[in-house]
Amino acid sequence: MRGLSDKRVLITGGAGGIGRATAVRFLEEKSRVVILDRDDSALAGAMDDLPRLSGSIRADVSDPDDLAHAFSEVRDLLDGLDILINNAGISTRRRFLDISPQQWRQTIETNLNGVFYSAQQAARLMLEGEGGVILNMASTNALVGYHYYADYNTSKAGVLELTRSMALELAPMVRVNAVCPGFILTPMQEAEYTTEMQQTYAGKLPLNRLGRPEDVAALFAFLASDDAAFITGHYFVIDGGEIAGGLASQP
Repeated sequence: MRGLSDKRVLITGGAGGIGRATAVRFLEEKSRVVILDRDDSALAGAMDDLPRLSGSIRADVSDPDDLAHAFSEVRDLLDGLDILINNAGISTRRRFLDISPQQWRQTIETNLNGVFYSAQQAARLMLEGEGGVILNMASTNALVGYHYYADYNTSKAGVLELTRSMALELAPMVRVNAVCPGFILTPMQEAEYTTEMQQTYAGKLPLNRLGRPEDVAALFAFLASDDAAFITGHYFVIDGGEIAGGLASQP
C-alpha cells in the first residue's frame, strides 16, 4: 500500500486475533507499530513473536484515566501518531433475556465508550501534527439483527454513528472510517462457537469459508494508506457475502 512506510501506528486490542494480524500487516508495510491490550501475557507473547514492534502498552480502553496514561506512553514511544486501529472489543453469546445489567454495561463500556475514549485521545495527538487516520472496529452486527448478541449489536451500531460524526468534525486533517467484519475466525469466536457450528456457518456463506484475521488486516491497511486518501465517513463490510443473502437472520 502507498504511504504506510514509517507511519506511526497504534492498535488497540493488538495482542491477539484481528489486532495481532493487523500488527503483522503494518509491520510488513514498514510502519512503526505499538500495540495496546489489557492482557499482559498476550502482550508479552506478541512482543516475543514480533520483535520489530516499537512497543506494547497495558491498558483497558474502557477506563479513560488508563487510556490517558497510555497515550502519554504512545507519545514517548512514537513521538506522535498517524494511524489508530481502534480494534479492542469484547463479545459474549447470550439470550436477550439473560443479559444482566453488569454484562450490558461491560459491553457498552468496552465496545463503544472505549472506541470513543481511544479515538478522542488519538485525534488530539494527530491534530498536534499533520493529521492522520482513525479506523474504528464495527461489525455486520451493526447493520442487521443477529440472535443472542443484543448488547454487542447495540454497541457496534453506536460505533457507526460515532464514526460519521468524527469524520465530519475532524476533517480535513483526520480521516475516519469503520470496518464491519462478518464471521472472522478469532479466539473470541472459537470460544463462542463449536467446530460444528463454525462449519455450518461457513457452508451458508457465498465464499464458502469463514473470514481470517488477515483478511480484515488487509482492509485496515488499504483504508489507512494513501490509496484511500479520498475516503472518510463510511463503513466497509468484509463478510464473505453474508448479509447480501440475509444469512444473519437465521438463528
